[in-house]
Amino acid sequence: MVKTDRITAALVTFNTPEADIEKVIDSYAPSAHRLLFIIDNSEEPTCRYNDIPYITYIFTGNNMGYGAAHNIGIYFSIVYEARYHCIVNPDISFHSQIIDRMVEYANQSEEVVYMMPKIVYPNGHTQYLCKLLPTPFNSIARRFLPNIGFIRKENERYILKNFGYDRIINPPCLSGCFMFLRVSTLKKEGLRFDDRFFMYYEDFDLIRRLHRVGKTIFYPEVTAVHTHARLSYRQFKMMKEQIKSAFRYFNKYGWFFDIERREMNTRILEELRILSSND
Repeated sequence: MVKTDRITAALVTFNTPEADIEKVIDSYAPSAHRLLFIIDNSEEPTCRYNDIPYITYIFTGNNMGYGAAHNIGIYFSIVYEARYHCIVNPDISFHSQIIDRMVEYANQSEEVVYMMPKIVYPNGHTQYLCKLLPTPFNSIARRFLPNIGFIRKENERYILKNFGYDRIINPPCLSGCFMFLRVSTLKKEGLRFDDRFFMYYEDFDLIRRLHRVGKTIFYPEVTAVHTHARLSYRQFKMMKEQIKSAFRYFNKYGWFFDIERREMNTRILEELRILSSND
C-alpha cells in the first residue's frame, strides 16, 4: 500500500461485547495510515478505547441508528482526507492484509467506488451476499416462505447464487457488513446513509446510489469471516424494525414500478450470462 493512501474505518457498537470489538481492532490493525473510529450507541460510555493509539472513541449518548452513526465516520473520513473508508460490523474478522489488497485493486480504476470481499461463515461456507435490487416479492418470500420450491429458485436468482461467487462482478446490491468506500466519491456526490432507516436496508439504499455513479464490486480475491447473528429471525423487535425499513425502502424507490431496479438488475444478469458463456 502506498503510504499516502490513508484509510479510515468505522465500527458502530451498541452494548457490544468487548471481545467482539477487540477482534475487529486486531483485524483492522490501526496505525498512522489506518485510523479507526469506534462510534458507540450504547446506553453507557466506556473509557477503554480512549487512549489506544490511532483509535478515536465517540459516545453518541443515544442509539441513533446504524446509518446515522456511520455518517459520523464518513464525516471524519472526509475531514482526515482519507482515500478509502471501511465500514465493518462488530461480528466481522479478517486478515489485516486484505485492506491492502483492496486498495491495490481500487487504485487501478477511479470507477470503483465500493468493494465487498467474499464473506464466509466461521465454518468457511460462503454467505451469498451479492444480490439483485430487491422487489417486494423477494423481501417477503425470502423472509417468510424460503423453502417452497419455486420461491427457492427465485431466491437463488435473487442472491445470484449460480455464478459461483468465485469471480469479480459489479452487482447493484451487496451486504453492508463490510463496506470499502472511495471517499472522494462520497464527498463529491454528497453520499451518506439515509438516516430514516434506523436499521436494515440502509446498506441497500446507499450501495444502490453508489452504483449509479460507479462500480460496486464484489471482490472474492480476499475473504472476511462474518458470524451473522440474523437477529431479525430471532427477535420480534428486530423483525418489526426490518419490516419498517422494507416499507421505507419501497416507498422511496417504488413497489412495483421501479425502472432503475429493472435496468440495474438486467445489466448484472447480462454480465453474468456473458461470463458464463465464456467459461
